[in-house]
Formats: sequence, structure tokens, C-alpha cells
Amino acid sequence: MKKCKLTYDEWKCIKEKQQRIQFVSTDTFCGYIGILEIKEVTEPQVWNFHGKDQIVCDKDIKWISILPRDKYYCITAMLDPDDEVIVWYIDMIASQGVEDHIPYFYDLYLDLVVYPDGTIITDDMDELEDALNQGVISELLYQRAIDTKVELENTLLADIGSFERYTKEFLWKMDD
Repeated sequence: MKKCKLTYDEWKCIKEKQQRIQFVSTDTFCGYIGILEIKEVTEPQVWNFHGKDQIVCDKDIKWISILPRDKYYCITAMLDPDDEVIVWYIDMIASQGVEDHIPYFYDLYLDLVVYPDGTIITDDMDELEDALNQGVISELLYQRAIDTKVELENTLLADIGSFERYTKEFLWKMDD
């Protein structure tokens, strides 16, 4: 499993960024929030959705990371320069922790890609199944990924407007 930090160092195309990470504890949320402001890239990163190119990594794009404590997912919302959501990328995770004051998680292969129109795409199911079949992960972790995906689809993602407000609340909290 790949260890991912909320600093997104694995995105080698990002040449310059500004980052804030904060632990947040309220009545409704406990965990880490990160804001990554992309200042310069070697080249923009583009994802295609319904035949339309979406730039997800470029100068002036912002990413909000939401890593709730004691949950098995990490949400990354990619925002355009006007703070409108381009796409959400949700990693199912095996575990999480903090090292040198930087939150991290172990990626459990399975992801959800969620678009502002409410479309939800399950991504990398084949990687999750391969990891199980090759003994890289246990049946317990496999089931955790599936259960987390289903829980997200039935709760946070059931109302896309509410999910967008939920996401932006963290941006506003970090901008205070």
C-alpha cells in the first residue's frame, strides 16, 4: 500500500505550492484539514469526463483535503480559481497517522471520483481485487474499502449540494 501525505509530494508536476494543515475538532468533525494552493506546475494535469477535459492541477487551483479521524477515507476537493468544485477524489484508506507534524494515510486502492453534477465513478476496483488476490491486503481491509465506499454513497454523497456545502465549510474555516 502506498503511504500518502496531505502535502501531496507524489504530484511531481507541482513546482511551487502553499500549504496549510490544521487539526479541527468541532461537534460535527474531528480530524485534519489541508489547503493546498498550487502556485506553479511543470504542466497542467487534465482529466477527461464525459468527453470534456477538466484541469485538476494547475496554477491557481486549490485542493482541500478532509481526513476525518477514525474514518477510512480521505476527501480531496479540487477547486478552480473561483473556489468552485471541479471534482472530488475520495481515497478509501487502511489507516492514518501523523509523522513530523504531517498527516498521512495508507491508500487502500479503491477510490471514488465525484463530479459536481452528482456523477460518482468507482475507480481502481481492479487494483483492490488484485491486492486481495495477491495477498497484499487481507479480506478485512478489502471489505473495509467496500463498506466505506457504500457508506459514503449512502451518506455524504447522497445529496451532492449538501456535500458541496460540507466541503466548502472547511475552506471557509481555514480562511478565517
